[in-house]
Amino acid sequence: MDRWPFLVMAAWLLAFASARAEPMLEHSDVFVSGKDGYHTYRIPAIEAAADGSLVAFAEARKHNMADPGMENNDIDLVMKRSTDSGKTWSAMRVIEDPGEKWSAANPATVLDRANGRLWLLYLRCKPGRSSETARPGTDDIETLARYSDDHGLSWSQPIDLTAVARDMQDARWRCSVVGPGGPIQTRGGRLVAAVWKVDPPGVLAIFSDDHGKSWQRGEVVPGGRGDENQLVELSDGRILMDIRQNSGPHRFLAESADGGKTWSAPRPGVTVTPVACAIERYTLRSAGDDRDRILWTGPKGPGRSNLVVLTSYDEGKTFVNERLIGNQQAAYSDLTILKDKTVGVLWERGEQRGYQFITFTRFNREFLEPAK
Repeated sequence: MDRWPFLVMAAWLLAFASARAEPMLEHSDVFVSGKDGYHTYRIPAIEAAADGSLVAFAEARKHNMADPGMENNDIDLVMKRSTDSGKTWSAMRVIEDPGEKWSAANPATVLDRANGRLWLLYLRCKPGRSSETARPGTDDIETLARYSDDHGLSWSQPIDLTAVARDMQDARWRCSVVGPGGPIQTRGGRLVAAVWKVDPPGVLAIFSDDHGKSWQRGEVVPGGRGDENQLVELSDGRILMDIRQNSGPHRFLAESADGGKTWSAPRPGVTVTPVACAIERYTLRSAGDDRDRILWTGPKGPGRSNLVVLTSYDEGKTFVNERLIGNQQAAYSDLTILKDKTVGVLWERGEQRGYQFITFTRFNREFLEPAK
């Protein structure tokens, strides 16, 4: 028997294994403040589309860094696409420009794996109306959704989810805000989006069992605390909500055993400054992976600096194995998993005070778990 084919195959496998053993950490700037007619870009969200392309979203703040409804700002919702795993990005497109001094803000995305439809949920604010000044029972702040059936190349008209996400009869409930980032589709097919509300402060979820044709609102997480929340499905089918704290040293975690309808009392989460963080399922043993992994990104500190990724190997009970993504100013982040099982992070970074860049970073499992 000719032994050369076997030796060639063995050498190829060894080379492949060696290549896989190299940690990878790649960065590319997607949105740069001061470019394309906007003062500042903030609030990143990212999704890997069904065709493998990446779709990145941000708020384009025209006049200053202020949030929606504040300081006479004008905020448009914008996007870019990448078809080479984030190495290069398309020209910027405005998805929604609602008008002078209006705001289209807080993008949150999810892919429906059943039909390839990409969902974008966001809010629209009238001039001068913020989460603190919106009037209950009005459309001062609307919760909206659009979808794309061509991987982000074109988008539907807005679908109004305001009356689903908010109790319009509640005399105190000013608005409901999705994300930013973080909706999921469960393994059973349910679309679930994390929502935070004012007033009083609280977090909840809205969900759809018919691929977005209709939506329902779940109950508020007990305790009335937190905002800017994201979701991940646990290996046993429960949903874990990761919640930004209003104050204090750590985030909060709550669980739902009924797909987002009701929630447990929150427990302490990762220690981090108050900021929007990201959580994402990376690997799942029941899907054929070697073990269960959930990823979390946020700034290690001090304050909003030094973005890190942590891994949970016990379904959100603990987050360990800290790896540094960027050693500079760092704020909001969002996560997605590419088709080749590398990880993408879209995050706010600065080389000096402020928010100069929204940057895409891609890394592999070897970066998370380098050989010892």
